[in-house]
Parts: sequence; structure tokens; C-alpha cells
Amino acid sequence: MVACQELRSSRLFLKLLEAVLKTGNRMNDGTFRGQAQAFKLDTLLKLSDVKGIDGKTTLLHFVVLEIIRSEGIRAARVARESKSFSRFKSEDLTEDPSNETEYFRTLGLQVVSGLSSGLENVKKAAIIDVDHLTSTVSNLGHSLLKSRDFLRKDMSNLEEDSDFHRSLASFVERAEVGFTALLEEENRIMGIVRSTVDYFHGHSGKEEGLRLFGIVRDFLKIVDKVCDEVSKSTIKPTKSQKIEAPTVSPTPEAQQSSLQEMRQKLFPVIAERRMDSSSGSASSSDDDSPSS
Repeated sequence: MVACQELRSSRLFLKLLEAVLKTGNRMNDGTFRGQAQAFKLDTLLKLSDVKGIDGKTTLLHFVVLEIIRSEGIRAARVARESKSFSRFKSEDLTEDPSNETEYFRTLGLQVVSGLSSGLENVKKAAIIDVDHLTSTVSNLGHSLLKSRDFLRKDMSNLEEDSDFHRSLASFVERAEVGFTALLEEENRIMGIVRSTVDYFHGHSGKEEGLRLFGIVRDFLKIVDKVCDEVSKSTIKPTKSQKIEAPTVSPTPEAQQSSLQEMRQKLFPVIAERRMDSSSGSASSSDDDSPSS
């Protein structure tokens, strides 16, 4: 099933899950929940309910901003290494360290905003009513049994060489072959779905059907909304605006310190756990610092 493969192979989606897991472990450090190896995907829909001490910024905002930052650094690094900047406008490129953070944020926002479009088949699978589909297949099976019983019992007195008898017998024979293939395909697809559910949820032994795709679809809607809010909050000065630049431009290290201070004010528990953690960030270490 294409949707299953799409979901399991999405690097950005898996990175988001990793960031959520690490963030949750930092918040629950010192408790029995602080060493979690996985979590139910239903948790993704609750991230926007957890707010920072400012009462506005949600935990999902925090995680998405972290991913935007690391993906921006990653995109800039790949662009530098490939020497291909065709995707980005030349005026976005700058050697001014004071604009570097905003530059990474712009690149990262483009990447994260594309997550939803990269999981189109997952969203399509979420629309399928698996109960109705299963019921339809079951009804087809019952109808086929009735046709076969009618052929063997009610038509037993008719001559087998009659046109109607031959037509009905041929139909039942072909229908049985087709229905058997349909059942095998249904079992194959649902087996892939169960394997995908186990991949993300572990071997819970609970039959969830296509519910997984509905959860991911709803989560993608929330992520799109957060990206839209981040985009609107990014104010780019126009040429007519006068920008008062400081005598000495802040270094990237000073900007990073300022960002960490902001995060600590919003989610102090996470910031404290981050400083104590050897892993150091919600994303992979090779994405956390730009390369020149």
C-alpha cells in the first residue's frame, strides 16, 4: 500500500516524531515516563494543548520551530556543498551574520511546509471507510453463496445444457475466482497496514484499521497551521524601511544564546533538560550547526 510506504519512508515525519519523543523525555525526566522509547501517535494531536508560560506558545510550536531551525541549517549546508542555489532568490543569500538566523528560518520553513504535500497518499487513505469496505466485501461473499446454492438446489431439475443454466454456472465460477482474489488482496493490504501500525505503535495487538492515517492527516493540518503562523510572524523589512544597524553585528553565537534564552523562558523544563543532556537538541547533531 503506497500510503504505508510513504509514511514509513518520510524522513521529515520521522524526524518530527523523534523531536516529540526527545522533548517529552526532557519534560518527564526523573519520572517513569522520562525514558520512553516510543509513544502513541494520538499524542501528536495533543501537542497544541500544552502551552508555554506565556500562555500562547504551544509545545507543537516549540517542536516545529526546532525542526525549522535544523532543517534550515541542513538546507543551507546542502546548497553550499552542491553550489546550486536555483531554488532560492539571490537576495536571500547574505554574508551578514545578523541575518543568518532569519535565512535559516526561511529555508527551514519551506522544507517543513512541504511535509503535508509529501504525504498526499496518507491523506487519501484517511478518507477510506474501512468498516464500509469490509462490509461490502462480506455482502459480496454472501450474495455469491446464495447464487451458488440457487444453482445447485433450485436449478437441479433443469437440464444442464440449457442456456440459462450454463450462463449462471459460468458466472458463479468466474465470480468465485474473482472473489477469492479479492479476499487475498484485502488480507495482503490489511497485513501491510497492521505492520505499519506496529512500526509506529509497537505490537499492541489491537486492530485499528486505517485509524493511523486519520491521526496523521489531522496532525498535518495542525502543522500546516503552525507553519502559516510562523510565516506570518516573520517580518521582512522592505526597502523603504530604515533599519538601524548596531555598530557591531551580533555573532552567530550571540544569536544562538538569545534563541536559547527565549526557549528557556517559554519552556524552562525543556531548556534545563537540554543543558543536562549529552544529545543536546531535538534533532540530529549533524543538523544543529551550519558548516561553512
